[in-house]
Amino acid sequence: MDQRKFCFILCTNNDTLLSEAIHYISQLIIPAGYTTELLAVTDAKSMTSGYNEAMAASDAKYKIYMHQDVFILNQNFLSDMLSIFQSDTSIGLIGMTGYESISADGVMWHAKDRLGTPYKRNAAYLPLSEYRYSLSEDGYQSAALVDGFMMITSTDYPWNTESLTGWDFYDAYQSLTFLLHGHKIVVPAQRHPWCMHDDGGVLNLTNYNQYRQMFMRTYHAFLGKHYSEIGNQKQTTLP
Repeated sequence: MDQRKFCFILCTNNDTLLSEAIHYISQLIIPAGYTTELLAVTDAKSMTSGYNEAMAASDAKYKIYMHQDVFILNQNFLSDMLSIFQSDTSIGLIGMTGYESISADGVMWHAKDRLGTPYKRNAAYLPLSEYRYSLSEDGYQSAALVDGFMMITSTDYPWNTESLTGWDFYDAYQSLTFLLHGHKIVVPAQRHPWCMHDDGGVLNLTNYNQYRQMFMRTYHAFLGKHYSEIGNQKQTTLP
């Protein structure tokens, strides 16, 4: 594992979006002594299979899993992210937006304790005023779940390809994998949004309810729970 390397990982089916995402990545300031790479998976059967393929192909300690329509606005993104990981070695996962609790119905954005500073084109997402964010000295707030449009890890855990054969709920499952392995999940305090999610304005929820029901069955003990409660509960077997 290369301790001084970042890898950007994207599943893509749109060359125009990918090119724009790469343009923003190319503008980032790389911390001294660190290197970067980018892996774009073009033939993924699912989000989890694509992410696993890229994860196995990279020896980077820090992996940035992001949608092809995410454009990083913060040029100091890499150093800011690195500072958070280095401030507490138990932090395993960073997201740009997240939630302190898991909603009772399994729908991530139904939780009331939203975190982050979102910049999204999709009108279905809640306005900035509905999110909590602070400029605390720690620079971040703990979460139970983070939104999958960007997930940054410092430790590798396989993505659940057995259960998740589509494009939904991979973020919720992976968030709980990190929590149940004893890691912290955090959302940075962002004076300005660190990235933009230009997601086209319409959510594709064709298979969403199928995966929601599966998530609720798998993690029924954690529905409605705060991240601090989940951290104190251990499952002997992780899905």
